[in-house]
Amino acid sequence: MTRLRIAVIHGPNLNMLGTREKDIYGTKRLQDIDEEILREAEKQGFEVTFFQSNSEGGLIDYIHGCMGKIDGIVLNAGAYTHYSIAIRDAIAAVNIPTVEVHLSNIYKREEFRHSSVIAPVCVGQISGFGAYSYILGLHAILNVYATS
Repeated sequence: MTRLRIAVIHGPNLNMLGTREKDIYGTKRLQDIDEEILREAEKQGFEVTFFQSNSEGGLIDYIHGCMGKIDGIVLNAGAYTHYSIAIRDAIAAVNIPTVEVHLSNIYKREEFRHSSVIAPVCVGQISGFGAYSYILGLHAILNVYATS
């Protein structure tokens, strides 16, 4: 089997990690998180690509572009999680196993964050483990392929 190719997609405001709301999101910068993910990818033997956009359309275009090129997606859609039917539809359209991740525990936060419109088209959701949520998301994708 060829090496799995996983896309890690970061949504709006994640480019501000390390400076924004440190009490909620921690002090790691997005670049630090990507480097941790890259080390885990090398250790586990899969390929990883990264993308970040504050734009809903940019995220949708990137998800569409994964079709036929990517085996799994780890997606932190940020605030779009709670209302973007368009991102939900993009995930459904490409039919690539996708894991929704969040740095914070969305169920311990404002009530509007308790609902995800993208979760029903994802293979699972991970939240509340800080940057490690991404590593757990990678392992979840690996598990999807190991058990299929």
